[in-house]
Amino acid sequence: MIDDHRQRILHAAARVYAQHGWRGATTRRIADEAGVNEVTLFRQFGSKDALLDLMMHECSRIKQEATFPQEPVNPEQELLDWVSVHHSALVSMRAIVRQMMSDAENRPDVADCATHGPSAAMAHVHDYVVKLRRHGWITESGEVTPAEVRAAATMLMGAVFADGMNRDIMPTMFTQPVPETLRAYVRIFLRGVGALQEPAHRAARTVERDSTSTTVPE
Repeated sequence: MIDDHRQRILHAAARVYAQHGWRGATTRRIADEAGVNEVTLFRQFGSKDALLDLMMHECSRIKQEATFPQEPVNPEQELLDWVSVHHSALVSMRAIVRQMMSDAENRPDVADCATHGPSAAMAHVHDYVVKLRRHGWITESGEVTPAEVRAAATMLMGAVFADGMNRDIMPTMFTQPVPETLRAYVRIFLRGVGALQEPAHRAARTVERDSTSTTVPE
């Protein structure tokens, strides 16, 4: 656990880095932003590179407050809730992610930090699809292949990432309000993976009940 003093310096480093990039994030600027002297920075972290490396690893871990349920009940709403939290987290760290992407070509370690959050998000979506299949929301007899499911998840998270990163600078591309757009992404994704309107076992019981109730006695 990082103590409050170090955390304050890390937050200052993130703000300075988001504005000035790797080269421009000098120890003097970071120290001024944190309200400490440069000696304190070197005493706490050893070097500028060590400080920025730690800051990036901390920032790359998008705090996902929303989670998927163990058993899906309403896939569209559950996925929308999760995507909405992820999108908000992306927007909150948009400036620093943009800087990471800008510095990634010259610093491969920065690229690793920039992709950590999206990679973790992809894993969560994949796990949720597994739950949907396990609980009958996606049938084994469906025509969607595992490769297509992975592609659909990539498209969903790519769309959410692009929206979170670029909506403010590309208004002609993102013309609908965020809630409507995210719901559209989710619905397209669920159709893409072959999700049903209700679990297969529940649908089967409904068909059986309807068939029984409409049987005309001889």
